[in-house]
Amino acid sequence: MNTHQYIINDVQPFASNSSIKELQSAFNQLTYSHFPIIKNDVFEGCISGTDVHCFETDKTIDDYSYTIEPFFVRLDTNWLDILEAFALHNSNIMPVLDENNQYKGYYELGDIIGIFNDTPFLNEAGGIIVVEKGVRDYSFSEICQIVESNDAKILGVFISSINSDTMQATIKIGHQGMNEIVQTFRRYSYNIISSHDEDLLLEDLKERSNYLDKYLNI
Repeated sequence: MNTHQYIINDVQPFASNSSIKELQSAFNQLTYSHFPIIKNDVFEGCISGTDVHCFETDKTIDDYSYTIEPFFVRLDTNWLDILEAFALHNSNIMPVLDENNQYKGYYELGDIIGIFNDTPFLNEAGGIIVVEKGVRDYSFSEICQIVESNDAKILGVFISSINSDTMQATIKIGHQGMNEIVQTFRRYSYNIISSHDEDLLLEDLKERSNYLDKYLNI
């Protein structure tokens, strides 16, 4: 997916000898978390608005160069890696450099999230299953095989939670007949984290529980 169309150039990077007062004013006017900084026409990194508002106004960016964060993406960076870079650096602006490390502009977080919104994972009709298994016991090939063996199509799958013992995978499936798929995952020793109206096993357990409650209350 080509992300070049989302590169923005309406705000130019600040030179490292710019005043802190000037930078504070820019942060007050815009909603960006960071601004890109260049020194002698070479990209240095980004500086945070949270930090800048604590700086002395009569000084320059050079005086606080130790706070500059050297994050960026390349022109050929995949949009998912761009989204990850936003998350890793807690930023809503992401500088873009070419192969010669020349600054080409920046991405806005909202535009890249918009690309994700246009993927089949979000905009196609279907159902969501969240499954859990040991981190050493699962495989994507097995997850796909379970879904496809029930004549369903996978619209997307990703690891939505992980720790030292278990992982959770969120799966978007292109139809609503979930019960057979849910039961197959159980047969493969996956825990079903999401709830499903068609989950016949849970409905059966609820009925048995209700029956037991009535029996005990006689």
